[in-house]
Amino acid sequence: MFVHLHVHTPFSFLDGVGRISELVGKAVELDMPALAMTDHNSLSGAVQFCRTCRQAGIKPIIGAEVTTETGHHLTLLARSRVGYANLCQLLSQAHLSNERGKPQATEQMLRECAEDIIALSGCWHSEVFSLAYRRRYQQTEKAIEKYQDIFGTDNFYIELQEAFYPQQHATNKGLVQIAQKLKVPVVATGNVHYVDESQYKAQDVLTCVRTLTTVDEPHPERKINAEFYFKSPQQMAKLFSWASEAVANTLRIAEQCQEYELGDDRYLPRFDTNGCKSTQLLRRLTYEGAQKRYGRLNPKISRRLAYELSVIEQLGFADYFLVVWDAAREARRRGIRYAGRGSAADSAVAYCLHITDVDAVARNLSFERFINPERGDNLPDIDIDFDARYRDDIAEYVTQKYGEDKVATVCTFQTYHARGAIRDLAKALGFPLEEINRLAKLMPHINADGIEQAFDHFPELRDSQLPLHKYRQLFELCSHAAGLPRHIGTHLGGVIISGQPLNTISPIQEAAKGCRIIQFDKVDVEDLRLLKLDLLCLRMLSAVQDTVTSTPKQLDFSSIPLDDKDTYKLLNSAETAGAFQLESPAQRNLQSRLHADNIEDVVASVALIRPGPIKGNMVEPFLARRHGKEPVTYVDSRLEEILKDTYGVVLFQEQVIEIAVKIAGFSPGEADQLRRALTHHRDKDKMQAIGKGFIRKAMQRGCTEQVAKTIFSCIEGYAGYGFCEAHAAAFGDTGYKTSYLLTHYPAYFYAALLSNQPMGYFPAHTLINEAKRRGISVLGPDVNRSQVSFTVEDSAIRVGLKQVKDAAERLADKIVEGQPYKGLQDLTWRIKPPANAAQNLVLGGALDCFDANRRRLLWQLGAHKPAKQPQLNLQQAAELKNIRDFTDQQKCCYDWDILGFSPAWHPLEFVRPKLAEEGVLTNQQIKQQRPKGPVKTASLLIRPHRPPTRSGRTVVFFTLEDETGLLDVTVFENVYQQYGKEIFSSSALLVEGHLTHRGTASIIADRIEQLS
Repeated sequence: MFVHLHVHTPFSFLDGVGRISELVGKAVELDMPALAMTDHNSLSGAVQFCRTCRQAGIKPIIGAEVTTETGHHLTLLARSRVGYANLCQLLSQAHLSNERGKPQATEQMLRECAEDIIALSGCWHSEVFSLAYRRRYQQTEKAIEKYQDIFGTDNFYIELQEAFYPQQHATNKGLVQIAQKLKVPVVATGNVHYVDESQYKAQDVLTCVRTLTTVDEPHPERKINAEFYFKSPQQMAKLFSWASEAVANTLRIAEQCQEYELGDDRYLPRFDTNGCKSTQLLRRLTYEGAQKRYGRLNPKISRRLAYELSVIEQLGFADYFLVVWDAAREARRRGIRYAGRGSAADSAVAYCLHITDVDAVARNLSFERFINPERGDNLPDIDIDFDARYRDDIAEYVTQKYGEDKVATVCTFQTYHARGAIRDLAKALGFPLEEINRLAKLMPHINADGIEQAFDHFPELRDSQLPLHKYRQLFELCSHAAGLPRHIGTHLGGVIISGQPLNTISPIQEAAKGCRIIQFDKVDVEDLRLLKLDLLCLRMLSAVQDTVTSTPKQLDFSSIPLDDKDTYKLLNSAETAGAFQLESPAQRNLQSRLHADNIEDVVASVALIRPGPIKGNMVEPFLARRHGKEPVTYVDSRLEEILKDTYGVVLFQEQVIEIAVKIAGFSPGEADQLRRALTHHRDKDKMQAIGKGFIRKAMQRGCTEQVAKTIFSCIEGYAGYGFCEAHAAAFGDTGYKTSYLLTHYPAYFYAALLSNQPMGYFPAHTLINEAKRRGISVLGPDVNRSQVSFTVEDSAIRVGLKQVKDAAERLADKIVEGQPYKGLQDLTWRIKPPANAAQNLVLGGALDCFDANRRRLLWQLGAHKPAKQPQLNLQQAAELKNIRDFTDQQKCCYDWDILGFSPAWHPLEFVRPKLAEEGVLTNQQIKQQRPKGPVKTASLLIRPHRPPTRSGRTVVFFTLEDETGLLDVTVFENVYQQYGKEIFSSSALLVEGHLTHRGTASIIADRIEQLS
């Protein structure tokens, strides 16, 4: 029998294409009792690997192929949990002590971390093999003795591999002789990089990607044959028939390696409580916060807090809540705006600790949606959005407080989808860059294994006239690479705070942005019992902060009234471009039909415009019942208390939990397990079993069988895509309040939005256009009047200097500090801007204060040399007088190139007379039309997208922008199939269609052309 002890998974990053499930499946198929994972300087696949092995009934052996300080490879296997911790520490030191991406383990590191680790001498690139290959046998023996001394004579094996490389077999023979002489055991390994020979091409091309070469170039990292596949025990026995003990030793090593859990409750963080119990401190802080939030505590609040605290204490999460409370407290102390969201808003304790602003008691939210007391493995996950400019400050505070050894960021794995796979693999195959760019840009955002089929489905591909025969091999290789991790990255906000040093749980390495990351992603950390705190960046909070601090009378954002009639009037008008979560075409259309007049309608609207509710046909029944066009009925009177606020429609996941408790007598914990089962499992047999259990219990509590079946079918249909009410409430509150700012302080709010781009649904030029459409003047950049960011100046928006291309914030700061300037000479002499930045300041209008003739300023700029003060002679002055300025159209083009928009003009203004002659209406004119006959419009194209639909047919939605405003367009499948190429390859369109006033005025397209 034989066990593979040297196996590379895709987490060797571009050096392994055999997926973990495939590798484990092959081991099971070949009746192997165990399998090892030995990726390059990484344990990123360890959690997934252990989980998959255990589900398959085989023993997982965790290891890594480590790079030593001499650049050689060494195969290390963790024999126990102690060995695993040592391997984590070794890899952490190797990563953190060297240049990022080039980890190396010194001999001293190996000695310090050798306990309970079994070492194999390694592959072709190992020190032992390379010395023996060069017949330096005396040095080979010294290297072997060194490793024996480091790991112990019983824990070091000479590794033998056979891939039919030149002189490999002869070298193996020599190694066996040395092993016999030194009495060192030998072990046979396969150095597996893929499951079967058919994956060799994909492995080779990904190696080219990793080494930045093409398939036409030789490279020592490329395998010369397809022998690195998952060989069977019989094949390995045949290969090493001359050294049978090497095969037998694989089983001996596997038997020595213990099975152990990677996760542990000891990983939970510990908060410094200054001597008292964490549960006591949490209880005290909660009730102090409750007094501030509620004033007098009524029995309902008291019962809820007592229940939540008991669950938190029972599950050992008190320290975690204190850690989060402390981070939120520090943000408040520093004046950093933040907002808790997600399922944590289901907690009254979180509300009292000022972690969230959603009152779970008032909203009757289900705490079990956040923490389920009947699921011991259900770890809380709290998300807090911070002003994006200061999020890193809070992360740094947490790191300093709890120690660098116990705080790190969760990683992400950047995996191959269609566009990325095409770019990388086509380059490796030697395709010209222009061709690669064209192909990638045409490709929709799809999986890499669906590219060929996409040419049949997406007209922009089908009509592209690309020679498909030329790309067959590329697309096949992309399919092999689909979903494989390309490299490790940094999670946007997930921070791990542990009670144990993290380098005993996971290797730590430095990310590109400088922070330290663990080698596991957000899914893995839950299995490890590591608690994650999401400290997230939200630019909208930056915009809110800038707005409330810049208005003449500083606002208290948290105290904005929730019953402001003018704000609801704005929502109902669908003029919400810029408002948080309420600005997309679907949301604007919903707002115009919903006629919201209370905050609960806004919260519901946040939940309604999601793929699930739309596919589930929840929107139309909700609206019909909201407006009394359809009666609100309940199949069981007990449902009214749960569903009355959503007009009898199951909209939120918390409602599913309440229904299961009220109708079927489930405990809250059981009800949340039901919700999770319905959400995550689509197995028909499981669904039937769940349904039978629900129906039986409901009938025991007085339901008829038919009513019980009806209720279950209702929650079954909605649970999978129902929205978390706590999250909707948090986002709905911010959405409404930003609409309030848009209503009452539009200039300040738009200036703040523009200063914090990129963010939101619409680009900067749309926000500029919307501001101008509201009667707000937009003033161009001015080196004497602009600040670094956008500001409000006499009720107008002044463009900030950092908006000018190549005028970095540092240069903008310098210009602002030196204001005012007497002229171009004064500016260039004192500031000495780089040539490209100076030119863009001129072309972007920032020097119009000196001379409105931008072409003349450019000429002067060419004459000036900042190294010394220039003097113009009379002849030059005469020439300057006669220089003709750019036309308005040219200035507009320069503005768009340099600022991203034009403060003075919209591009469509210059072609409007010609368009009018052709019967093309402005967007505003179309909105004023009655829905009869065809209409034509020509506008800039904004965000075409294909959301999922209930019917499964493709429908494209996009927005058109001209100088008069926005107009939404719907393109049904028959028209999309005809004009998809134009939609997804153009920046401006001419659209002919029929007007509809279902909600907002919009067009159903019949014909589409590219506007040239």
